[in-house]
Amino acid sequence: MAGHFETVPGGGAAVALDEVEVSILRSLAVQLLELIGPGDEPDADADPLAALFAEGPSKPPADPALRRLFPDAYADDTEELRAAAADFRRFTENDLRARKREDALAVVRALDGLSSEGPEESVVLKLTPDESRAWLGTLNDLRLTIATRLEITEDEESERLYRLPDSDPRKPMVMAYLWLGALQESLVETLMS
Repeated sequence: MAGHFETVPGGGAAVALDEVEVSILRSLAVQLLELIGPGDEPDADADPLAALFAEGPSKPPADPALRRLFPDAYADDTEELRAAAADFRRFTENDLRARKREDALAVVRALDGLSSEGPEESVVLKLTPDESRAWLGTLNDLRLTIATRLEITEDEESERLYRLPDSDPRKPMVMAYLWLGALQESLVETLMS
């Protein structure tokens, strides 16, 4: 099971992780939370219906990784579609950011809930179906963010990353990118079986 998700009775998935893997996953999820940014604190007296109609940003984020996480709704660059993309972003981005934050927080909480017997021991992380969905979202967001930082835009380009020398400063992020991809693929296969 080490590094490979397996099904658990009642749905969901489980994976064995060692202390280093837990630490890396937690660190990356926290960095993702920092990138996405804090959400608005819910006001206990606020009108819930008004919150549904709260407007978000109308322009794409400046950070390329955030643009990858929150892309424009329309790829064409006509005046009409730019206006439609701005409207779409204004009414959807806040909810999308909140969901991505919730998913990343679910990952951090699940990892924080693990305990091992010793420093060399692996622990088994068991996820419910809902937690598995959150993990899939966060693993995907982490891979998109790392791919953007590594300037991976095509599958062909990712092939060159396999051949990076150990001395290349991008090597640790490439290894994380590949590992996260394997975890994500394993989780998808487990949930589909």
